[in-house]
Amino acid sequence: MRPERLLIISPAFHGYWRAYEGAFSRLGYSVRTLRYDELPTVGAKVGHKLRVELADRCGRDGQGLWARRISARCAAAVRSSRPDRVLVIRGDVLGEDFWQSVEDVGARPVTLVYDEVARMDTTYEELVSHGPVASYSAYDTAQLAARGARTAHVKDAYDAHLPFTRVPSDEVVFIGALYGQRGPLVEALHTAGVPVRAYGRAWSHHPLDRARTWGTPRPQVPAERDVPRDVAYGIQSGAVAALNIHEGQDGFTMRTYEIPGIGGLQLIDRDDVSDLYEPGREVLVFHSPEELIDLARRAARDTAWSQRVREAGRRRTLAEHTFDHRVVELNALWR
Repeated sequence: MRPERLLIISPAFHGYWRAYEGAFSRLGYSVRTLRYDELPTVGAKVGHKLRVELADRCGRDGQGLWARRISARCAAAVRSSRPDRVLVIRGDVLGEDFWQSVEDVGARPVTLVYDEVARMDTTYEELVSHGPVASYSAYDTAQLAARGARTAHVKDAYDAHLPFTRVPSDEVVFIGALYGQRGPLVEALHTAGVPVRAYGRAWSHHPLDRARTWGTPRPQVPAERDVPRDVAYGIQSGAVAALNIHEGQDGFTMRTYEIPGIGGLQLIDRDDVSDLYEPGREVLVFHSPEELIDLARRAARDTAWSQRVREAGRRRTLAEHTFDHRVVELNALWR
């Protein structure tokens, strides 16, 4: 008996599609992934800036044209590969031509919305109309269920199968986008004399990153360019501590599971992480810049204590919070 064919339609975002692809393969599926927004070359990236982002800034519908092209390409991939099941990750750029192709080949779809619905170009009703839905947001899961969806609260996870090399440092690090309180908190550490470094295009002072972010202002803190996910794992694992800063989010970011999973010391800004980890024993929670500074200083000074927290967090992650755990929950939506 042949394995069931699974087509994953996913954004390229930091290669997380690889984690889902690998985990479903270990469940016995024959998996293929289409990264619908991938820009593999410099030329493709420049073209996207001009045809989509600049067009939108000039009042033309660059994003709409791009979405229609993506949807047509994904629909063609469905019709040519004729999968048994389709997992759509985010997918709010996909139009009815795509969903019709899924129906036409008799595939069974599941959508993993991946972000809060309020931040996406879709509605609860649209999501429900396309079949079972999973979300990392407890709020959105409840809203979808109230509208009759077959749904599951499937949290983010740690990719335990991604190799990385630990990079020891005496710094507190933050890897991620720049918005909300992220800049002020990193600046507070820097001003207090805590060695700190941020990674990402919106932090970096490199000319290319300034161009990529349309010259937006950035904090005057030590910063580096984007790094691949395996490099990010190594940096966070070897740092004195790694920051995980949320901003008006209901669900928890990937960093919530990745930092302890790689043996890092997580400094997180949410008390409700207690639903996932034990604060003070597996992760460290801060409530103010002053508390963040105190924890960072203690982490650098009391390495025996910080090592105990690292080890406990890693044990919990490997026992409960890997992609292999999460795909079992997603798979149940096809039952």
